[in-house]
Amino acid sequence: MRTSNPALSDSTFAELRVGASQPAMTLQGTVNKTALFMVLVFTSACYTYKLGMANPSAAMPWMIGGAIAGLVLCLITVFKKEWAAFTGSLYAVAEGLFVGALSAMYAAQFQGIVLQAVLLTLGVLFALLAAYSLRLIKATENFKLGIFAATGGIALVYVITMVLGFFGIEIPYIHGSGLVGIGFSVFVVVIAALNLVLDFDFIEQGVEHGAPKYMEWYAAFGLLVTLIWLYVEILRLLAKLASRKD
Repeated sequence: MRTSNPALSDSTFAELRVGASQPAMTLQGTVNKTALFMVLVFTSACYTYKLGMANPSAAMPWMIGGAIAGLVLCLITVFKKEWAAFTGSLYAVAEGLFVGALSAMYAAQFQGIVLQAVLLTLGVLFALLAAYSLRLIKATENFKLGIFAATGGIALVYVITMVLGFFGIEIPYIHGSGLVGIGFSVFVVVIAALNLVLDFDFIEQGVEHGAPKYMEWYAAFGLLVTLIWLYVEILRLLAKLASRKD
């Protein structure tokens, strides 16, 4: 796989064929569509963030609904790439509702944490984009395999945590604010950040392959998936660090 992001992988291009008269995917087009998705996330996030700050209980259904809708829309988009303009937009709105309410929960406990998380996420994005553009970081096959394995391991831990949570069982240490918990969060943030490198590589390969125009929407969607994951993990890490100071 070219990337551990399930939305962006080498096999994505396997069945794509572009006729000579058909418009092809471009880098600028992908950037524009990513920006549009980010605007949708920000707009819906502002709604649930304000709602959550005023009335946390009222924002909770939006957060849960946004998370569930986001998961469903993510799966649909992966299997129906040509729908990405529509399903990706809905995904951006749904995840915005989730992220906004979640951010309000953390903001109520730790002042300034949301702004810090946003700035750090954007900082990581642009820093890695610059490093990738200058070829300071290369998405070699071993690099891809390592990130894929690490991402799969993290996903497995989260699935096990969720299942055990239904029975009132918690995995000790990793979700706490102790050194082990902080170390785990740092590891997850690093892996999420490195997924951006693989996403950049996927987009570059799509442009080089002359993928269909709708793949701009799909690539933008895949990049958004990673960015939201990175933001949430940075938010959790900052919360753990802040709780140790209190």
